[in-house]
Amino acid sequence: MNYESLYKKLPLKKCVAVGIIGTGAYGTAVVTQGLLTPHLKVRVVADINLENAKSAYSKAGIPEELQIYCSEPLEAEEALAKGKYVYTDNSSLPGQIPSLDMICDSTGCPEQSAQYILEAIEHKKHVAVITKDCDACIGPILRKKADENNVVYTPVDGDQHGLLIQMYQWAKSIGLTVLCGGKATDGEFIYSREEGTVSIKTDKVVSYPFQTAVKISEQDRKYFEKIPEGCVSEYINRRQKALEALPPPGAYDLCEMTIAANYTGLSPQTDRLLHAPMRISEIPQVYGNISHGGLLEKDETLDLVTCLHEPADAGLGGGVFLVVRSDNEYSNEILATKGQITNHDKSATVIYRPYHLCGVETPVTLLTAGLLGLHTASDSYLPRYQLAKIAARPIFPGEVFGGDHCTALAGAIKPYAPVKPGNYAEGHLLTGNKAKTYIPKGAVITYDMVEEPEHSVLWRLRREQDALFASPAE
Repeated sequence: MNYESLYKKLPLKKCVAVGIIGTGAYGTAVVTQGLLTPHLKVRVVADINLENAKSAYSKAGIPEELQIYCSEPLEAEEALAKGKYVYTDNSSLPGQIPSLDMICDSTGCPEQSAQYILEAIEHKKHVAVITKDCDACIGPILRKKADENNVVYTPVDGDQHGLLIQMYQWAKSIGLTVLCGGKATDGEFIYSREEGTVSIKTDKVVSYPFQTAVKISEQDRKYFEKIPEGCVSEYINRRQKALEALPPPGAYDLCEMTIAANYTGLSPQTDRLLHAPMRISEIPQVYGNISHGGLLEKDETLDLVTCLHEPADAGLGGGVFLVVRSDNEYSNEILATKGQITNHDKSATVIYRPYHLCGVETPVTLLTAGLLGLHTASDSYLPRYQLAKIAARPIFPGEVFGGDHCTALAGAIKPYAPVKPGNYAEGHLLTGNKAKTYIPKGAVITYDMVEEPEHSVLWRLRREQDALFASPAE
C-alpha cells in the first residue's frame, strides 16, 4: 500500500502531534524514529523516571536547551508553542494537552495504562496501545469507548499481534482460506550438527529450571533433519521431548496471541498452544490439516513457532506467519509456484514476514490514525478469549503476583469468562495484587484466589466489558 499517497490525498489534517507515555525500549524507539517521520511530531514524553524521559530525547538528538519539564497542561501548551520538547513524570499529562492529537501508551503496567488510555479517550485523543497487558484484558471496552468518542483505538505496527492481525485481514480480503496464523517467538533454537546441540538464541534471561542449551542424543539426531512426508507427528513429538529443558513460550507470547484471537477469530487448538519447533520450510507441513499430514484439527487455528535452524541459516526474526490455501485449483497453483513454501501436496502454503521492527515502524499506525482516522487492526474486536495464569510453583497467601514475565506464573489461553468467584481470573487483573489463599503448583488461578484492589480502573473496566459483551462462560 502506498501510505504516502493516502496521507497526501485523504488527510484529516497536515500533521499528527503525539505524546508518548512510557519510555522503555519500545517507547524510546517511537520517539527516535517519530522525529524522523514526515507528518509526525513527537513533542511530549512522559515517564515516572524523568531520566528515562529525557534520555529518549537525547537519543533522538534533541538539544538540551530545547527540552523542558512541565507538569500542567497549559504550561505544556505554552512550551510547545515556543518550539520546546516537553518531558514529564506526570503520565496523565499527554492525554490532557489540547494540541496533542494522540497518545501512544507504552507503560507496560496494565493498571496505569488503563487509567491513561481512558483519560485520553475522554479528552478525544486517538490511542495507540503498546501495553499489551492492558489491551488483552480490557481492549474491547476501550475500543467501544473510543468509537463512542469518535477517536481511534488501535494496536500498532511493530508489535507482532498488530502485524499478524493485518496479515490476516489482507489474506481474507483476497479470499484466501487461513489454516493457521501465528508469530515466531523471539528466541530461536540453533542446531549445531557438528556438536549435536541445540541452544536458544534470546535476549531474555533464562531462569531455572530451564537451560540455554541441550545435547541431542545420537538416536534423536535424525529427528532434527527435515521432516519426511507422513512423519510430522512423530518428528515434532521427539523434538519437543528432546528440547523440553529449553525455555517454553512466555505468558507475554500468549498475551499477544490472545489479542490476535480476539481481533481475528483465530482460535487455539490447545490452551498452551502446540508451539512446534520447526524450520521455516516445515511450517506448512506441520501447521496443515491432519488429513494432509499436518497437526491441525481445523482451519483458522492460532499458534506459535520457535524457529529451528542451523547457525548459517536465516531465522524468522520474531516475525509473523500465515498458512493458507486458495480454494481454486488454478489460484492455489500460483501460490505454490511463485516463491512461497508449500507442504508435500500443495494443500498448504506459508506466507511469512521475518521481522518486527517495534517502535521503528510504529509511525505507520500513528499516521494512519492521526491523518486518516483509521485503525490498523480489524473492525471486529470481541472478548472471545482471555489470558489465564497457572502457578508454576506454590504461591502463598499475601504473595504479590507478577506480570507476564514473572517466572512464578505460566500462561494459558482460555475462553473469555466474567469476573466471578470460581472463574479463571484474567491474568493481568492479578498483576501487583496479593494472593488470598495458598495456590498449589499447576493450579489455574481463579478470582477467589486473589485480593481485589480498591478503586481499580482496570477491574472496573473489566466489569463494564463483562456487562457489555455476552460471555460464553458463566
